[in-house]
Formats: sequence, C-alpha cells, structure tokens
Amino acid sequence: MKYLDLTFADPAENLACDDALLSWFEARQTGDSLLRIWQAESHFVVLGHSNKVDAEIHRSGCVAAGIPVLRRISGGGAVVQGPGCLNYSLILNTELVSLRSVGESFHHVLRRHQDVVEKLGRAEVHIEGISDLTVAGRKFSGNAQYRKRVYVLIHGTFLLNFDLPLIDRCLQMPARQPEYRRNRPHGEFIANLGFDGGLVRAGLIETWDATQGFTDVPWAAIRELAQAQYRSSDWLEKF
Repeated sequence: MKYLDLTFADPAENLACDDALLSWFEARQTGDSLLRIWQAESHFVVLGHSNKVDAEIHRSGCVAAGIPVLRRISGGGAVVQGPGCLNYSLILNTELVSLRSVGESFHHVLRRHQDVVEKLGRAEVHIEGISDLTVAGRKFSGNAQYRKRVYVLIHGTFLLNFDLPLIDRCLQMPARQPEYRRNRPHGEFIANLGFDGGLVRAGLIETWDATQGFTDVPWAAIRELAQAQYRSSDWLEKF
C-alpha cells in the first residue's frame, strides 16, 4: 500500500485532498491503495454530505469561537476537527479486496483499527453502530465513506487529546444517532484515547503495510476543488 503524510493549513484543502486522491486512483485503475494520515492545525467543523446545517451545528457557537464550517463528500454526521485528533484516509480498490457493500467496507477497516488500539493497551475496543469504535461504550473514532465504481474512500478520526467541551459548543445533538448512544450528550458519549499520535500513526502504517511513499499528489486538482467546492457557500448550504 502507498503512504502519504500530508496536512494542509487550510481546512478546505484537507477535505479537497481526499476527494482529489480518490478521483486520481479511480481514473488510473492502478490496483494500488493508499493510506493518508493528517492532523488539523486549527479547529473547524465538518458536516456529512447530506447533513442540514442548522440541524447539526450551533451557528452562534461556531461564529463566537471563530470556527469555520465545511461540508465533506462522504456520509455520516458532523464532527469537530482540530489539534488532538488524528485523521486517516484510506483509498481502497473494492474489486481486489471484495468490498461489495458499505457494511463490508466498514468492517474491513474497523476490525483492523480495533486491533491497532487494543495492541496499544486499550482493552475491549468495540465496533458499534454502523461505523464507530468505542471503549467502555464511549466513542473515540467516527468513520465515513464515499464510493466510486472501483475505489472507495473510507476516512475517519481518532480522538487522542481533543478539546471535548468544544464539541458541545459547536454541535447540536445529531438528528440521527446510533441506538447505543441512548441520547447521551456529547460529553457523556465521546472520549479521548489519551495516546501519543505517533504511536497510532505507526500502528496504522503497520496494520495496512503502507510502506511505499506516494509522490503523485494531484496538487492542482486539490487547489481547484478547494476553491470551487469546499470554500463555496453554495456547497455548504446545499441542504
């Protein structure tokens, strides 16, 4: 598997990067896959593709904190990004690893990440809901995906040492929630792992055998997507 350690200072470019990389692989059908790791340098909110803005976020809280709001291409709920949150993006060939459905794709990824966290010393990590990883019933990793004909983008977060109270200030209770949440507020539902980011990064690289550097970054496509889509108010307010 190819490996890319790449973080942009601009939140829009971080989201555009995943989009552009997926299109790059889909267009070339190389048979390769990719693991990207990144960590945001500032806080921002990211809506799932079909989220309604005012149903998911506290606009006033985001404005007061100076936190921008963006929308990604993948599904799932809104999240707050920032320091203390490690992000991964996987671009996988669904034909080579037989990922025929959304559920199969999530299971293929999350069972590996479950093993990574358990090897680092957290016992009884569980896959819950459609795409969450939990410890003691509290979520530390949310994940989403976006599928093309051959390739799928599966990306998500590991909460390590994140400012958890900020989530309550920025996000409303989600319009849809997994059964295991039991209507718990963010502060009672989400938890930090407390791990060093370098350890999680190394564990992900090992479990995916991501040993080959990726040098064909589509820089121009990333910049174009960031400007035309991810910074666009029309894209943000589409629902």
